[in-house]
Amino acid sequence: MPIRILFLADSHIGLDLPARPRVERRRRGPDFLANHAAALAPALAGEVDAVVHGGDVFDRPGVSASVAWQALEPLRRVADAGVPVFIVPGNHERSRIPHDRFAAHPLLHVFDRPRTFVIDVRGTTLALAGFPFERRGVRARFPELVAATGWRPGCAALSMLCMHQSVEGATVGPADFTFHRGDDVVRGADIPAGFTAVLSGHIHRHQVLTTDLRGRPLAAPVLYPGSIERTAFAEAGEPKGYLVVRLPEPGAGSATWEFRPLPARPMLVERLALDGLTREALDAALRDIVATAPVDAVLAIRLAGTPAAEHLPLLSAAYLRSIAPPTMNLELRPERGWQAAGETSPPSGPPRPHPRT
Repeated sequence: MPIRILFLADSHIGLDLPARPRVERRRRGPDFLANHAAALAPALAGEVDAVVHGGDVFDRPGVSASVAWQALEPLRRVADAGVPVFIVPGNHERSRIPHDRFAAHPLLHVFDRPRTFVIDVRGTTLALAGFPFERRGVRARFPELVAATGWRPGCAALSMLCMHQSVEGATVGPADFTFHRGDDVVRGADIPAGFTAVLSGHIHRHQVLTTDLRGRPLAAPVLYPGSIERTAFAEAGEPKGYLVVRLPEPGAGSATWEFRPLPARPMLVERLALDGLTREALDAALRDIVATAPVDAVLAIRLAGTPAAEHLPLLSAAYLRSIAPPTMNLELRPERGWQAAGETSPPSGPPRPHPRT
C-alpha cells in the first residue's frame, strides 16, 4: 500500500473572526474554520498516514488564544487519532506558530527551524525535511536552508521537502502572473535530487510544477494545494481544496496526487456609475445588484463617480445590511483610489448598466 499524505495549506484562520463583533453580520471566519476541519476529515477517518500543513495556518501573527485554539485543536485531534502532523510556519504568522503551547503533542511536529523528522510507516522510513517561511534572500540561500535541515540523500527510504515559498513558474491572479526572478523566489534548478515531492504552501492557486522556466524537468514535483477558501477577489475563479499525495514503494515509481475540492464562496465585483443617478435610481440599482448575485456571495460594489448628498444615506453599512440577505458578505467602496485585497488593477470594462438608472 502506498504511503498517503494529506496536504493542506493557507487555512488563514482568524480572517474576519473577531472575538467580540460589534456588528451582527455574516462573517467569513466560519467559512475558513469549516473548510479547515473538512480538509482534515480523511485523517480522522484513518484514510492517510500523515498530515502536512504547508503554512499560514493563521491569517495574522497576533491572534487571540481563542483563535489559536480553534485552528490548532483540529490538528491535535488528528494527532490524538495516531496520525502524525507536520506544520510549516508561514509568512502570515511571521514564521512562527502563535500560542504554540496548543501545538504541544508528541505527534504534532512544527518546523520552527530548519529540521528533518523521520517516521516509520508500515516498515518504510519517510523523512520530512523543512524550514519556516523565509522572507528575504531565499533565492540565494535556498540550498543552504535545505542543508540546514540535516537532510541528506538516502537518510530514509522516501523523502519530502516541506516549505512555504514561491517557486519560479508558479502562477497567481486573474492575469496569470508568473513568478520568475526575485529575492523571494526559489529557482527550480535548485531543488535537489533525492526528494519524492516538494510540498509547499504560500501560493493560493492549486497547481503542480514539474519543469523549470526553460522546460527542464525538476528533480521533484512541487505541489501547491492552494488555500482552503478564497481570500481575495483575485481568487474568484479558482477552485479550493487540498491534496492527498501517494508515495510509492522505494524505487517503484513517482508520487501521485489527487486534488479534493472544498466548498468555496462565490466572489463578485460589480461596478456602478453614480453620475446622474437620483436617490431612487441608486436604491433600485443597489437592490438589483444584490438580487442578481448568489445569496451566499462575497460581493463588492465599486462606485464610479462622486456621490451626491442625497446618495450618502444609501451608502451606509446599515443600509447595505438591510438590503442584503444574512448569508451574503457585501462591501461598498469608491472605485478610484481603492484596491481590493488581491487585485492589482480595476475590473475591465465600463460600470455595469442597470435598467433602472
